[in-house]
Amino acid sequence: MKTVILANGKYPTHPVPLARLREAEMIACCDGAAEKLVDHGLEPGFIIGDLDSVSPALKERYANLLVRDSDQETNDLTKAVNWCVRNGIREVTILGATGIREDHTLGNISLLADYGSRIEAVMLTDTGSFRVYYRSVTIASRPGQQVSLFSIDPSLKVTSTGLRYPLNNLALNSWWRGTLNESAGDSFSLEFENGHVIVFLEH
Repeated sequence: MKTVILANGKYPTHPVPLARLREAEMIACCDGAAEKLVDHGLEPGFIIGDLDSVSPALKERYANLLVRDSDQETNDLTKAVNWCVRNGIREVTILGATGIREDHTLGNISLLADYGSRIEAVMLTDTGSFRVYYRSVTIASRPGQQVSLFSIDPSLKVTSTGLRYPLNNLALNSWWRGTLNESAGDSFSLEFENGHVIVFLEH
């Protein structure tokens, strides 16, 4: 099942994330994102969160799709991911997770590292995609495609081949260290151990 989780950040405008929305077989809305989705002519598969951002009209209209989760230890995006995991969904595309508040943006991107061990997740924005990798990998790309790497673990070191600016056992000890690179060809490879790397690719 093609499943999209729509968070309550900036609603997509780029053709790539919009196509994912149109092609989705099920759209899981995080609380207030339901209003945006309906305003754009699409229907939610379920609406999850503490539901304080859902209008009374939508609560009535989609009463059978509401999943109340008042757990204050997780955000609504994590609640939606957990629901998908519990219901046997193996792969999700996350949209609307960036673009309004920078603290929410950073938090949501970093959460990909937590989700990756339980579900295959990609986060699409209007500029590109974020995906987490837990082992050395070769990634398809195109010449000149912008690439940035991030790690939550400051001790993780990465060696690359196929990037314009090669990384030689580089410690990703700050979030800027692996940014603003680009692919030199149709793919590039990353070698690392005992950790995870979040990779951003521009559309």
